[in-house]
Amino acid sequence: MSDFLQLVLILIIILSAAKIAGRISVKFGQPSVFGELLIGIILGPSVINLTHLPFITDPNLEVVIEELGEIGVLLLMFLAGIELHLKDMARSSRIAMYSGSFGVLFPVLLGYLAGILFEMDHSSAIFLGLTLAATSVSISAQTLMELGYLRTKVGLGLLGAAVYDDIIVILFLSIFLAASDGSLNTISVLWLIGRMLLFFAITGGFGYFILPKLLQKIGKISVSQGVLTFSLVLLLIYGLAAELIGNMAAITGTFFAGLFFSRTISKDQVAVGVQNLAYGFFVPIFFVSIGLKTNILSFSLESIWFLLTLLVISIISKIIGSGLGAKIGGLSWLESYQLGTGMVSRGEVGLIVASIGASAGLISSELLTIVVMIVLLSTLLTPILLKRSFSNPPSFLVERSISSHDPDNLTAKEA
Repeated sequence: MSDFLQLVLILIIILSAAKIAGRISVKFGQPSVFGELLIGIILGPSVINLTHLPFITDPNLEVVIEELGEIGVLLLMFLAGIELHLKDMARSSRIAMYSGSFGVLFPVLLGYLAGILFEMDHSSAIFLGLTLAATSVSISAQTLMELGYLRTKVGLGLLGAAVYDDIIVILFLSIFLAASDGSLNTISVLWLIGRMLLFFAITGGFGYFILPKLLQKIGKISVSQGVLTFSLVLLLIYGLAAELIGNMAAITGTFFAGLFFSRTISKDQVAVGVQNLAYGFFVPIFFVSIGLKTNILSFSLESIWFLLTLLVISIISKIIGSGLGAKIGGLSWLESYQLGTGMVSRGEVGLIVASIGASAGLISSELLTIVVMIVLLSTLLTPILLKRSFSNPPSFLVERSISSHDPDNLTAKEA
C-alpha cells in the first residue's frame, strides 16, 4: 500500500471513529470532545497503536496527522474569536487580566515546589512550573459553545484570560531560556516585549481599519468562495505573524483574527464556511491526535505517583489561581469557579512548552512523557468539570453568588 493510501485509510478510521465516539459521548450527556479524546487513547499506543499496525509503513504518518490536527486548533480558536465582539472583550478586560495573571502565578509556584519535592534541580523545577502554567482553552471554548455559554461573562473572561496567560507564559519562557544560556539582559527583555507589542499593533491596525473594507471589495469579485479562501489565508497569516513577529503561540494570532472578522459584514458567511471545514475534518483529527501521543502502559509506579501529584496541582492551581483573579476582577464566586475550571486544560500550548524544554535539555524524556499525560488527562477532565460547574456547581458557591446577586449578571445563556 502506498504512503498516500495509508494516509487515506488512517483518515477514514480517525474521522469515522471520532464522529461515532462524539455522538456516543453526547448521548451520555458529555461534550462530543470527550468522546473524540477518549477514542484517541484507544486508537493510540495504549490499545490499538493505529499508526504502527503491520500494514502501516509510512514513518512520517504520525507527523502528518499531528500537523493536520494543529490546523484544526488554529481554526477552532478562529471560530472562538469570531463568536465574540471587540466590545465584549473590552468589557471583560479587567477580569481577563487578573485571571490570566493569577492563573500563571499559582501553577508556576506550586509546580516549582512539586519539582523540588521530587528532587529536581531548580532549573527543571522552574520549567515544570511554566509547563503547568500554559493554558489552552480550545477545548473549553468548544465546550462553552456547545453549552451556549461562550458569550457570557465567564466565556468572555475565559478567552481573554487565556490570551493574557499565553502572553505571560511565553514572555516568562523566553526570559527563562535566555537566562539559561546566559543571554538575559535588559535589552533582550525589552526586545521580547517590543515584538509582542509590534504584533498587536500591526494585526490590530489591519484588522480594525483595513479588513472590513477589504472584505467588501473581495465579496464583489466573481470568484468561487473568494471570501472564505481569503479568510482562511488571513487567519493563517495571523497565526504565522503571532509566532514570527510576536514570539507567541499561533493560536493567539488566529483568535485575534476571529475577533476582527466578528465585526465585518461577512462574519456569518465566513463562520459557516470555516465551521464546515473545521468540524468536518480538521478538529476531529486534532482531538484524536492528542490520544496518539502517549502510552499509558509504559509508566512505572514512581512515575504514576509523580503524575498524580502534578495532575492534582495542575487542576487546583488553575481553579484557585484563575478563579481568585476572576473574583478580584469582578465576577461572583460561582462565575469565578466556572472560569477557573475552564482554564484547567493545557492542550497544545502545554505540549509546545514541554517540547521546547525537552529540546533545550531542561526536562528528561520521562518527564516529557509525564507532562504529555498531564496535558492529556487535564484535557479529558476539563469538559466534564466545566459542564458540572454549570449544571451542578458547589452549593456554597451558589449561595454566595445569590447573596451578592448582580442584576447585570451575564452567566445565563444569551440568545
